[in-house]
Parts: sequence; structure tokens; C-alpha cells
Amino acid sequence: MDVINTINLPAFIRRTMKAYALKAHIRQLGCELSRIGRSRNWQLKANFSQLQAIVEFIEHEHEDSWLWLAKLLRKEYKFLSYENILAVATRMDQVTVTALMAKTDCTLAQARKVLDALEGLD
Repeated sequence: MDVINTINLPAFIRRTMKAYALKAHIRQLGCELSRIGRSRNWQLKANFSQLQAIVEFIEHEHEDSWLWLAKLLRKEYKFLSYENILAVATRMDQVTVTALMAKTDCTLAQARKVLDALEGLD
């Protein structure tokens, strides 16, 4: 079961250009994006794989006003469990320690432990 993260997005609409496109893609991924009361702040509820898909979409689109969101979502990577890192590693084509560390922002020890498990050395 994937853990659902709740992330506050301060001034989401004011900080992003083409917010309609970003909101549509986020909701298309199955995430819950909602406004907090009548404020200008928004809240995102998503699991790790959805967060990763949002970050990849933002990086692929090259919209400068969306990069703050990618940076904010990447901060959630430090709370990854072993199972989440293992799931990311199994989906990667070329799994190396540095590639896994870059993709998940995990530590060297965590990346080596996951690679050992994939290779059956644990």
C-alpha cells in the first residue's frame, strides 16, 4: 500500500503560469488537488509514484513557472521507504547506484541495499 502524502502548495495559482494545464495533468494522474478554504493556498494529496510522475511531467514540459513545484515535491523523496525505493529501482532500465540516488534522492547505503536485494545478494 502506497502512503498518501499531503503537501501544502502556497499561492499555487499565483505562482504558476498555465495553471489550468498543470492542474488537469495532476488530476489526470489520480491525485487530489483542492483549494484550502477561501485562501489562495492549495493542497495536494498523492502517493509517491504520483509525485514522481508530476515531477517528471514538469521537467519534460520545461515551463519555468512550474519548477518551484517540482522542487517542493522532490523534498518529499527524503521520506521514502525501502519498498518505495525498491519499486523505483525495478522500473528503471539501467539501475546503478548513482542513477538510483539521483532518481530517488536516497542515501548511498539505501541505494546499495536496494541493488543488493535486486541482485539477490541480501
